[in-house]
Amino acid sequence: MVHHSGSIQSFKQQKGMHTSISEIMKEKSLKPSRRSLPCLAQSQTHPINLNHFLSVPLSPDPKPDLDDLSQSISTSCSLLPPQTEDVKDSYIEEAEVSTCETRANPTFLLQKPVSRAKLGSRTDSLQGKKHPDASGLLFRDGKRRIDYILVYKKSSPQVEKRCTFEKNLRAEGLMLEKEPSLTNNDIMFVKIHATWDTLCKYAEQMNIRMPFKKKTYFTDWRSKTLGSRFHHRYQQLKSWLPKNPMKLDKEGMPDLEDADCYTAPFSRARMHHFAINNREAFFSNSTRSRIVHHVLQRTKYEDGKSKIGINRLLGNNTYEAAFPPHEGGYKSGHPIETQGFQNQRHLLYERWARWGNWYKYQPLDIIRRYFGEKIGLYFAWLGWYTGMLIPAALVGVFVFLYGLCTMGSSQVSKEICEDNETIMCPMCEENCKPWKLSDSCVFARVTRLFDNGGTVFFAIFMAIWATVFLEFWKRRKAELTYDWDLIDWEEEEEELRPQFEAKYSIVERLNPISGKPEPFQPFSEKLSRLMVSVSGIFFMISLVLMAVFAVVVFRLIAMEKFASFNWDFVQKNWQFATSGTGVCVNFMMIMSLNLVYEKVAYLLTNLEHPRTESEWENSFALKMFLFQFVNLNSSTFYIAFFLGRFAGRPGSYNKLFNRWRLEECHPSGCLIDLCLQMGVIMFFKQIWNNFMELGYPLLQNWWSRRKIKKGGGGGGQNVENRTQLPQWDRDWNLQPMNTHGLVDEYLEMVLQFSFTTIFVAAFPLAPLLALLNNIIEIRLDAYKFVTQWRRPMPARATDIGIWHGILEGIGVLAVITNAFVIAITSDYIPRFVYAFKYGPCVNKGPSHTDECLRGYMNSSLSWFDMQELKNSNESMYCRYRDYRAPPWNTAPYEFTLQFWHVLAARLAFIIVFEHLVFGIKSFIAYLIPDIPKDLYDRMRREKYLMQEMIYEAELEHLQKERKKNGRRFHHEWP
Repeated sequence: MVHHSGSIQSFKQQKGMHTSISEIMKEKSLKPSRRSLPCLAQSQTHPINLNHFLSVPLSPDPKPDLDDLSQSISTSCSLLPPQTEDVKDSYIEEAEVSTCETRANPTFLLQKPVSRAKLGSRTDSLQGKKHPDASGLLFRDGKRRIDYILVYKKSSPQVEKRCTFEKNLRAEGLMLEKEPSLTNNDIMFVKIHATWDTLCKYAEQMNIRMPFKKKTYFTDWRSKTLGSRFHHRYQQLKSWLPKNPMKLDKEGMPDLEDADCYTAPFSRARMHHFAINNREAFFSNSTRSRIVHHVLQRTKYEDGKSKIGINRLLGNNTYEAAFPPHEGGYKSGHPIETQGFQNQRHLLYERWARWGNWYKYQPLDIIRRYFGEKIGLYFAWLGWYTGMLIPAALVGVFVFLYGLCTMGSSQVSKEICEDNETIMCPMCEENCKPWKLSDSCVFARVTRLFDNGGTVFFAIFMAIWATVFLEFWKRRKAELTYDWDLIDWEEEEEELRPQFEAKYSIVERLNPISGKPEPFQPFSEKLSRLMVSVSGIFFMISLVLMAVFAVVVFRLIAMEKFASFNWDFVQKNWQFATSGTGVCVNFMMIMSLNLVYEKVAYLLTNLEHPRTESEWENSFALKMFLFQFVNLNSSTFYIAFFLGRFAGRPGSYNKLFNRWRLEECHPSGCLIDLCLQMGVIMFFKQIWNNFMELGYPLLQNWWSRRKIKKGGGGGGQNVENRTQLPQWDRDWNLQPMNTHGLVDEYLEMVLQFSFTTIFVAAFPLAPLLALLNNIIEIRLDAYKFVTQWRRPMPARATDIGIWHGILEGIGVLAVITNAFVIAITSDYIPRFVYAFKYGPCVNKGPSHTDECLRGYMNSSLSWFDMQELKNSNESMYCRYRDYRAPPWNTAPYEFTLQFWHVLAARLAFIIVFEHLVFGIKSFIAYLIPDIPKDLYDRMRREKYLMQEMIYEAELEHLQKERKKNGRRFHHEWP
């Protein structure tokens, strides 16, 4: 039974710097640390010596001649499995192979002559005894593993392109084998295997870092300094504490600490430096898939500059799909605790994707090993974000509970609910009657839940929280980057997009970093394409603003209709009715426009022709964020900062198109409208996203299984048990990963982060809703990746890309918006000015906060003579929300001195709040370094040790070569 440790172990530092590796190896052996997952395959055996390594031939799988190999593989591919062997299928496949031989144009095929001896060895290996593979992960011989799967339809007319592409793949050293589908006779699978020579060649070209042969350990200086007695007591105290329930159980988990080695870019010239104990396990499954994907992207299928790559073949329907296979089924009839895991996919399902593990830590190292570093970093970031939401949610709940406890004792709510004499001005000029202030009692009490003294504190807390979250994520990312061996990876492996190479291959220039010639995009063309893209972005944003304007018009019409409704219940609660219907219409418009944004962003990004895949993804992600952020928050900004600010006054209201009165705020403030807008959109959008992420793939996969049981529409066999299918058939019936990779996953979380921080002063429960959603989101995404999606291509990445910059921008915007929300949207500043300037506590010390607000509502409402209204014969005064002089004043309806005091206090609060919070944020960012000090020392130490190991390994190798050849040699460097 193997064991697993859920937490990331750190390297132990060495107190003194050694001058050679021999001195390090003489130290007392300490507990090794996990450094690089590619070493896992060698964890069962010790490194072999150089003599034994040099006695093993380096090319056990030499490449055959192209024509002979094509003929042998074609013969092999024409043989169907026993359960599906019939004359018709064999005839179709043989006919297609013969067509490939005649149609393939030899002028643009890759020609690689091979010696007759190598051809004979390959032919012998192909004529060996076949061993059927029940798992569907090997070729028919039961030895060669499947690294990639291509799927095409036999009825596809693109035969010549496909045949040429497959011949060129064989010339690159890939081995192909065809297999028909058991569920659809029109579907053919092409299984791809990469030979050892091919893997080594492309691993060197791609600068893939592989495990170095020698190991070294750091000396634990802390134990020497503090003494072993303190360490023993600490371990004893730790054993008395209860077990952390969030840690994963060790039973059934692989031990990731057995293999600890440094890595270096692979080189065939220095192959003796690397720990090659088992060639089949030296390159992991994810690395093999990455290499094959690299070849598929750069192989030609026609004679032309742009006629390269599997992406174009997928686009013109030459192939239906291309994906690496899963490592088997994810379910087992035996418990994992007693029988262990069958494969990595089964392990991830049992220890990560099951809903019962919602409170457990994620096995990030297993995720990284199976899905690649890019997906591993996404789940690491999502888990970190979810964990950081816990304190934010707790503080938000306390603020909400404070408002709930003080809701009944609020002086403002009491004055509104107990005042049955104050008459408010009608909400429309026709068919609207005056209404009493006490009719909005419920509205005022609900407003108290979110507009209270804790709002300012919570806004400051969330601004600081956002900074702490991002700064500590930098440290966490640095640790993962080091542990996953991603240091300096981007500089080494950043490659050009095939589309960019095909478009700009005519003009070349030297790369200033590598010094190699590469395609070049002229600045004039780049600028023109960028201008077109920016124009498209502004056009889409203007379309969003038009949609917001339409929602504003709808709210104005709805306000007038609800205020003059015949039903008294609706007429008394016209504020809730107007806000609720406006939010629902806005939400439907948001979801409708989102469907358009994705296609527009994809079109504009391809128009720019980005140079690398990371540039393409960053450009596409930025456009999608801008579109959806503006779409999601435009109405929210309108309610927060424009609603009720330009309504005018009774008798002189501002009207839209000289028809509809502009909407005004409730006497208790506009914050409740903003809170309702955020709550409804955040709740329903999360439900919709979860359904589209899991519910939609479940329905599609259910429909695929239903067709399989009935024999399908392609004339396939009636398969009752889906587990009888080979792995490639089962993967084909799963849903492909999103076209844009992780952009949709990150986008959903970043938009949630913006909702959680930007307007958090209006909705303290936003972090709690985000926390509950993310707990579900982690397991939902895990279940989707493991069970519902085909295995994505394991990609590498050093960070979360452009999303980190977007998160920092949201953090800055959150400080500004929260300052304006507290100062302008809420009534915190007007209440503060009244309490300390106009209230009963001006000349004496306040006994209670609410006591100083007695008379606040009367002070915040102005008077209006209804006789000034058209078609009005009533001789009475009504009240409205504003600071204006009464009609009997010498300057009627002019702004009072209190209005200017409130305005000055609001501007002062914005300046003080922003400077205070930005100062705290900057100070915290300065205190928290991006890379931990011990990690920085380990990185420098590793660089030094790697130079020493390369020096000594090369010296040892040359000395043994001289001794083998009978030459004299010395101990010094030759």
